[in-house]
Amino acid sequence: MKKSYMGKILMVDLGTGDIREETISNDVYENYLGGVGLAARLLYDLIPAGADPLGPDNILGFVSGLLTGTGTLFTGRWMVAGKSPLTGTWGDANCGGNFSPAIKRCGYDGIFFTGISPKPVYLFVKNGKAELKDAAGVWGKDAVETEEILLAESNDKKAKVACIGQAGENISLIAGISNDKGRIAARSGLGAVMGAKRLKALVLAGREVIHSNDRKEIKKLRLKTMVFVKAQPPLNKGFLNAYLGKAMRMFPGQVALDGMLYKMMLKKWGTVSMNQLSIEVGDSPIMNWDGSHNDFTGRKSAPINPDVFIDCEVKKYHCASCPLGCGGICNIRDKNTEYTETHKPEYETVLALSGLLLNEDVDSIFYLNELLNRAAMDTISAGATVAFAIECFENGILTSKDTDGLELTWGNTKAIVALIKKMIKREGIGDLLADGVKVAAEKIGNGADKYAMHACGQELPMHDGRNDPGFALHYSVEPTPGRHTMGSLMYYDMFQLWKKIKSLPNPGIVYSKNSKYKADEDKTVKAAACSKFMNVANGTGLCLFGAFLGLHRLPLFEWINAATGWEKTPEEYMEIGERIQTLKQAFNVKHGVDPESLMPNGRTLGMPPMKKGANKGRSVDINKLVKDYREHFGWDGYTGKPTVKKLDDLGIE
Repeated sequence: MKKSYMGKILMVDLGTGDIREETISNDVYENYLGGVGLAARLLYDLIPAGADPLGPDNILGFVSGLLTGTGTLFTGRWMVAGKSPLTGTWGDANCGGNFSPAIKRCGYDGIFFTGISPKPVYLFVKNGKAELKDAAGVWGKDAVETEEILLAESNDKKAKVACIGQAGENISLIAGISNDKGRIAARSGLGAVMGAKRLKALVLAGREVIHSNDRKEIKKLRLKTMVFVKAQPPLNKGFLNAYLGKAMRMFPGQVALDGMLYKMMLKKWGTVSMNQLSIEVGDSPIMNWDGSHNDFTGRKSAPINPDVFIDCEVKKYHCASCPLGCGGICNIRDKNTEYTETHKPEYETVLALSGLLLNEDVDSIFYLNELLNRAAMDTISAGATVAFAIECFENGILTSKDTDGLELTWGNTKAIVALIKKMIKREGIGDLLADGVKVAAEKIGNGADKYAMHACGQELPMHDGRNDPGFALHYSVEPTPGRHTMGSLMYYDMFQLWKKIKSLPNPGIVYSKNSKYKADEDKTVKAAACSKFMNVANGTGLCLFGAFLGLHRLPLFEWINAATGWEKTPEEYMEIGERIQTLKQAFNVKHGVDPESLMPNGRTLGMPPMKKGANKGRSVDINKLVKDYREHFGWDGYTGKPTVKKLDDLGIE
């Protein structure tokens, strides 16, 4: 029987230069899948308690998905995992592009690095041979330059590169890891771990075949899914999305969103389709979470309407195994910059650099997107850190003397660009801010923490928990805090898990908006189901946007069975997701993480409630939601420690 996984990993000791293969048993895959599950199983055991995230004992793992390369759709994501230097918790970052199949084509499901190299190096794998090479020639180069140079040196047209830019080299705690010249595994600060290990890049040029147990069944299921992917009625002009958001805000009920609508918007515009809609509905935080659509009105947000971005798009961009192509390559309109094109900015990037800062200059967003992509610095964290600095400046905690003369005021595009450049280079005030808002607030003191919007050090994404309390809960309780890609009430609606797992609640077509703020069993069950399901998705390499099609249209569980030869039920796969979640939580317990440190700044939870705007008067009963969530998983409601019974039930040793 052929399997979709390779059954091996590569272990690289950067300190000694030792490189060895290790075989992984079938039981590990059956219990943890690949991707994040495989990483969690190995890193829980291998990283010693109390390890310095930037020290030699931390292990950084690059993992591919169980379904990557099998002919399934939307399953080309790769993940990097380790102990986060930003939060001190379990850290992982998820990324698209075309690097995930390259890991498996080298014969591995994951590549893991320990130790610290005495000099800058990169890993080169080709024709079954892995070696560490001198990276002196690319150290100091940005991520795009590095990729171009190393691809040329590889002398292989099919080689793929993942690398850090200046942010990782400078050990900025908000540094990510780049592939495909601008797709970033951005969260958790794991680019800083690469920099601390003096690991500049991975260059992979394998040729091994990725097998599947039943390719005919995979193809049959794929053709059925493509019917929904191809369905694309004509959509109106992008500026009308703002009016849709306004209508959703004013409508007294909450419509359970069907992912087909979002799929159609993604296919036409990409994630920027949500820019103005999210502002109007109250999903996007404005002015460092202290403003609303009243502060960033439709007139002010008009420069970031979706059509602006596709008008600049010169070609579509598809990640591995993606038939949708929500990405794109865009011209940079401002001809006075050193760059001519960039990956189409994503929703998170646009709002972190516009609404969060009251910045109306769209040309600056294209430029900053390319600048941050090349530095491989998290655009969410960068924007949030600038917003923090502006509010500190506004309140006299920082002065122009502290900011190297920059007038950090809302919407001051020139100062915003200059500050981000300083953060990338760690120059002047940029050195203070390059590690994110938590570290900066601690260094500044004088009440600066009041303006630091983060969860355990990770800057919060551009989805407001006061609009969807599911986001607030996941920011507060996930083993990797401050993450928007694990669950929300909206995600639960679109996943439509109840159509595969009959015990899960069906929200109906329309429900009361007020019901979203009741901390009841319904919220607990939905949040837990999202966490379990997304661990399965991240174990297989599935893209979140593919999952939004709904499990009645995207046959994830059936694809896993066809690819591996297993005969597991949806309920059994959800138990695997629960096992992965519990092991990640056990990682945090092992490393002494205080569960209270995961709680976000009270402002982001409606404490006190806003006095105007879409989220006026709303607050989240976060303490009850978190306690109920933990207890649902069989963890202690206060400490978050998994019970012995739960570990035994899940077979976690």
